[in-house]
Amino acid sequence: MSGISDPVADYLTRIRNAQSARHRHVDVPASKLKRAMTQILTEKGYIRRYIDIDDGKQGLIRLYLKYDKGGKPVIQLLKRISKPGLRTYVNSEKLPRVMNGLGIAILSTSKGVMTDKEARLINVGGEVLAYVY
Repeated sequence: MSGISDPVADYLTRIRNAQSARHRHVDVPASKLKRAMTQILTEKGYIRRYIDIDDGKQGLIRLYLKYDKGGKPVIQLLKRISKPGLRTYVNSEKLPRVMNGLGIAILSTSKGVMTDKEARLINVGGEVLAYVY
């Protein structure tokens, strides 16, 4: 049995699939990177909340998805940018702006996982993991 070749893409796909099926929550295998991304999505209001579930192995993260009054998902787009076959790095001067500042770019930097706005404030670049809006 082989492992997942791109855990971040799997994480984003699980969220997209759960939203299209109108699920209230989705479970994803846990990792430090996924916990950091989940924390950002919670802080920025894209998901309601999350909890860590101990399953005796690596653990799970249960994300409680957020919908508007009409039942539409709050997250309109989750797009993987840097892929295992083609990594995408940016320096601090070329940090991306998603939807002209309405969305966020999630970056993995030397200072940790953060949004494009936070990276701009501390003047650091890194690998662009995903766009969210």
